[in-house]
Amino acid sequence: MDMTNDVGTCTLTYESAALGYSDFPLTEEPVYLLGIKYSALYDRDDLKKDFLSRIWCTYRKNFPAIGGTGPTSDAGWGCMLRCGQMMLAQALVVRHLGRDWRWNPNCHDESYKRVLQMFADKKSANYSIQQIASMGVSEGKQVGSWFGPNTVAQVLKKLAVYDEWSSLVIHIAMDNTVIENDIRSVCKGNEQSDCDIIGVRQLKHNSAAMGQSKSSSQNSSNQNKNKQNTVDVKSWKPLLLVIPLRLGLTEINSVYVHSLKACLSFPQSVGIIGGKPNHAHWFIGYMGDKLIYLDPHTTQPSEDLDSPNFPDDSYHCPFPSTMNVMDLDPSIALGFYCGTEKEFDDLTQSVQKFVVSSSKNPMFELYKDRPHHWPPYEPYTAQSASATGFTMVDGLDTEEEFELIG
Repeated sequence: MDMTNDVGTCTLTYESAALGYSDFPLTEEPVYLLGIKYSALYDRDDLKKDFLSRIWCTYRKNFPAIGGTGPTSDAGWGCMLRCGQMMLAQALVVRHLGRDWRWNPNCHDESYKRVLQMFADKKSANYSIQQIASMGVSEGKQVGSWFGPNTVAQVLKKLAVYDEWSSLVIHIAMDNTVIENDIRSVCKGNEQSDCDIIGVRQLKHNSAAMGQSKSSSQNSSNQNKNKQNTVDVKSWKPLLLVIPLRLGLTEINSVYVHSLKACLSFPQSVGIIGGKPNHAHWFIGYMGDKLIYLDPHTTQPSEDLDSPNFPDDSYHCPFPSTMNVMDLDPSIALGFYCGTEKEFDDLTQSVQKFVVSSSKNPMFELYKDRPHHWPPYEPYTAQSASATGFTMVDGLDTEEEFELIG
């Protein structure tokens, strides 16, 4: 498929907005992309290949109806769900393939295919639009409703419990506060899950069967020799840390811009989900005062990711979109992936230096232990679910969801 021509066709289905595709500008300013620093002049090919390798989740149409009788397209309401998918997909790519992995149109890497299949538009996929939208009911969101950053993070946290292949812990730091030892307790613990929600017990079975059926091909593939990250989940479960924030009332407070960009330069960064009201993007880097993002507002046909040699180029966008950082809506969620405890230690040191200590008004706080007046920390497991399969969580995506810090 000619990706340039395909993108030109897809942009006709964009929701109205002042955005469009363009190449990276020829600038002397450094470009940061998910923790890697590039020169737009001298590292141009590497920069474009890195951007192209990110998994691009967009609106899709003609997929199996959500709930059997619900929507068959998420156009117009699913943009934040797709952004959540993109952030999580990046964490899983780093988890199973490594940050240095790069996609190409003839990619046959089995781990990559398996990651992508987890986001297929069908109920049996762990992180499908069907699973996310259905689980959103537990967050007070009816199927077809628009999500905010915190809601999609809460939903993905619940679904990740059933992804045994990745053994990923999603920790959501609320109240603008990261508690280090809360995170260590869940990443170094061994919680088990035995409760079923919206059919995800079957997902675990399917995931295990998929792993068995593909083990022979994975073992024989030379591509996987240095791409499958070695993670000892007994000593540290891989962490996706999500920090929902509100950085102002109706517009972002400029005092947070420096720290925001610093977070995108950390090697643990898996981007930021946010954008404008009811118009979400996944931000993955910056150059100067421009944020670089992937936009889900393109409606593409649903793909059958179970077919042999399925087409996957519609999951990779060749051209970046950019916007001025001051145009960012103040409601965002930061994402960081730490595959080892050492990476988490490095992240906390960077946060302390470049976010907390560098500003009189830090974006969020970092503490070793919970304040004494806080209730005990209770990590989410599937056992937390009620008999109906859902856990009601207080707080929706309204202004009251965030503590205003600026």
